[in-house]
Amino acid sequence: MLTIAFDVGETIVRDDRYWASWADWLDVPRHTLSALVGAVVAQGRDNADALRLLQPDIDLDAEYAAREAAGRGERIEEDDLYPDVRPALIALRAAGHRLVIAGNQTERAAELLRALRLPVDAVATSGEWGVAKPDPGFFARLIEFTQAPPDHIVYVGDHPANDVGPAKAAGLRTAHIRRGPWGHLWAGTPDAAAADWQISTLTELAAIVT
Repeated sequence: MLTIAFDVGETIVRDDRYWASWADWLDVPRHTLSALVGAVVAQGRDNADALRLLQPDIDLDAEYAAREAAGRGERIEEDDLYPDVRPALIALRAAGHRLVIAGNQTERAAELLRALRLPVDAVATSGEWGVAKPDPGFFARLIEFTQAPPDHIVYVGDHPANDVGPAKAAGLRTAHIRRGPWGHLWAGTPDAAAADWQISTLTELAAIVT
């Protein structure tokens, strides 16, 4: 039995709604923000820098709070999931693996993910842990959280520099999924190439992880 841990954004959840909601909140065209996200991704910057380009003095914590107060806060719903998520999780559970979701998300996102009742054993986010990828502390927390030996944990993610490289450094096995901006743009990087497996869909995992 392995413990398979999944990143969230662009691994199990599409980011379309997330960025569209920010564009609407800041009253800018969705295409403008989408293009800025692409630009900062290409430059290897924090994706939140796209918001800072629009409003250099933005206080993201304050804006998150204001959105929640206005009833326009975070949402993660069934149609935000990639269509292969539930079939892949069901197949992996049937194979006897332990499944965990752990990514760079807010505490609120953790609540929303749990509300979806996905067939996983646990959900945790960087907002709950107080440490985010690629900090090695995130993967130390993941190892502690799962109570599994590092070489019995497979971390699945789309972002080579945040997901694959630091997970490998912590002794975990890794699967790089080639989807979303980061997964496609950086598929040819050394971090991506270092993954134990390269996949295009989550449903491939059940047949290859052993």
